[in-house]
Amino acid sequence: MRRGVAQYLVGSVVLVSLTGCGMFVSERRAAWRDEAEQACLARKSVTVSAYVDTAREISGPGSCGMLQPFRITALAEGSVGLTSRATLACPMAAQLDRWVTEVVQPAAQLSFGTSVQLLRAGSYSCRGVNNRQGGPKSEHSFGNAVDVMGFRLADGRDVSIERGWRGTPQEQEFLREVFVASCRMFTTVLGPGSDALHYNHFHLDLARHSGRRHVCKPVIKYAPRLEAFVQAGGALSPRPAAEMPPQPVFPARPATALGRPLVLDFPDAGASTPVDGEAEMDDPIDAPITPETDPLALKPAPRRP
Repeated sequence: MRRGVAQYLVGSVVLVSLTGCGMFVSERRAAWRDEAEQACLARKSVTVSAYVDTAREISGPGSCGMLQPFRITALAEGSVGLTSRATLACPMAAQLDRWVTEVVQPAAQLSFGTSVQLLRAGSYSCRGVNNRQGGPKSEHSFGNAVDVMGFRLADGRDVSIERGWRGTPQEQEFLREVFVASCRMFTTVLGPGSDALHYNHFHLDLARHSGRRHVCKPVIKYAPRLEAFVQAGGALSPRPAAEMPPQPVFPARPATALGRPLVLDFPDAGASTPVDGEAEMDDPIDAPITPETDPLALKPAPRRP
């Protein structure tokens, strides 16, 4: 009996000692996240409306959450709906709205002669990078990221990232215009060709990388026309047929291991050096291009938004 009591007391002392050493300190959000959110709120960068509402603070589990979540059902003053309500922190909510207005809509006019009416996207999710357990948290965990799977145009046409990236010439042009312009508005942009997990969506976030780098993968050689189109007031002539991406061809390809870089069916396009999703994002935009065999023949199971 005495021996059991002694063991219990020793165990208690060890537990208290470990706690004092910080072994059981709860995971906390990086200070810059709350600071960025507070600054955005102070500027009133997001306006509450019929399609933008506030929600209670999300605190945990662990470091997940945000001080003042916004629940959004539409963007660009209600003109672009969302297929599912987005929950985002102030900085990402404001930038996403600007992105739709300044990038997506002009690109749709340039390539299709019409506007985008609906956005299919995913937002807040408390999880690890690439859904891994025990690893670093995804930017989705802080309402600081969006996954965009597709667009619906005002004329009823649907443009998905998965099919459109190698789809018709107009779809390819539209998605590449959006992709390239997104790299100037977000600190991380991942799309088809960055790794096997992003074959069907654009990942956009406002993470802070070392050296204030912006990460844009895959690296593609594409001459964007969106800025000239906007400066010309939408009067830019159509791209010459010789400069349009060709209709995609899907020859039989040998199966290759997942996780290798993807090769895009686009003139002068290549794949960037392999990265592990959002986990290792220190490469600058002008990272070297390494052509590889296209592993699209082996398609991973759809990932959760």
